[in-house]
Amino acid sequence: MSKTITLNQPLDMHIHFRDDDMLKLVAPLTAKTFAGALIMPNLVPPITTKEALMSYKKRIKEAQGFEDFEAFVTIFFQADYSYEFLADIKDEIIGIKLYPAGVTTNSETGVSSMDIKALSPTLESMSKLGIPLCVHGETNGFVMDREKEFMPIYESIASAFPDLTIIMEHITTKAAVDLLDKYPNLYASITLQHLIITLDDVAGGMLKPHLFCKPIAKRPEDRDALLKIAVEGHPKVMFGSDSAPHPKHKKEACGCAAGVFTAPIALQMLVQIFEENNALDNLDKFLSLNAQRIYKFKAIDKTITLVKKDYVVPSLYEAFSQKVVPMFADETIHWSLEQ
Repeated sequence: MSKTITLNQPLDMHIHFRDDDMLKLVAPLTAKTFAGALIMPNLVPPITTKEALMSYKKRIKEAQGFEDFEAFVTIFFQADYSYEFLADIKDEIIGIKLYPAGVTTNSETGVSSMDIKALSPTLESMSKLGIPLCVHGETNGFVMDREKEFMPIYESIASAFPDLTIIMEHITTKAAVDLLDKYPNLYASITLQHLIITLDDVAGGMLKPHLFCKPIAKRPEDRDALLKIAVEGHPKVMFGSDSAPHPKHKKEACGCAAGVFTAPIALQMLVQIFEENNALDNLDKFLSLNAQRIYKFKAIDKTITLVKKDYVVPSLYEAFSQKVVPMFADETIHWSLEQ
């Protein structure tokens, strides 16, 4: 008899659904296997108004179909949001996402200066209202140092706003891991790919565009630090795939778009990783319990069962004029979704 595992209320606390045809393709893939997911707001144009927010929530609901799934939405950080505006939309969002300008896909209208005084109007209101701050923490420095260079900014915000819940999104470095326990209001999400790959996997031989993302994968010691806190069930980290679909022709091109598409195989690979590390008892913490405690919500009841059975990852996901290549395309992984 095949080995099985049942996951309770699995959550993806950082994912990109995009919009239009891409939304229609990728949203059902996440809605099928997760109880909920935190959806990023860096559309074109980004979500900065209540009207845009409510419209996007409606489009997500239509795209996910009839699956039991809750989309947690965010808005794009601006330094001059009024307290009244944030109070009005507080119950419609789970957090606000801060992007430094130009650091990743569709972030050109992000924050141009990380001066705490300039950001304070919005941060003060968020702190008073209990709205978490989600941060893409990179500078515009040398690519391998961008996250590490951002650590003093995290420290400044955490110190200035001790009641503000701050999530260091998709951390990739040992420096970020080391910072986690220094401030009680700092937390982090970790992706699937950063638990597995290093920069050598991306560019050490033939360039692999479908492994290229921002923040870029780092050194073995960075990956190992992330893996350690994930599998030990550290209470301040949670799974956030940062699954970021781009059309095949934009990945396999000069000027390769940044993003790894992991949504359809995330649960299977997480089970495989935690099993290999004799840590299956901690998977619910990383995949669900920690996030619910950090964000202070109760996920809908949903269970997903996986079976230990080899599965060949599709070479392509295609629908609605979109073609997206997943991580591990055409490769065999060792866990499958129960049919």
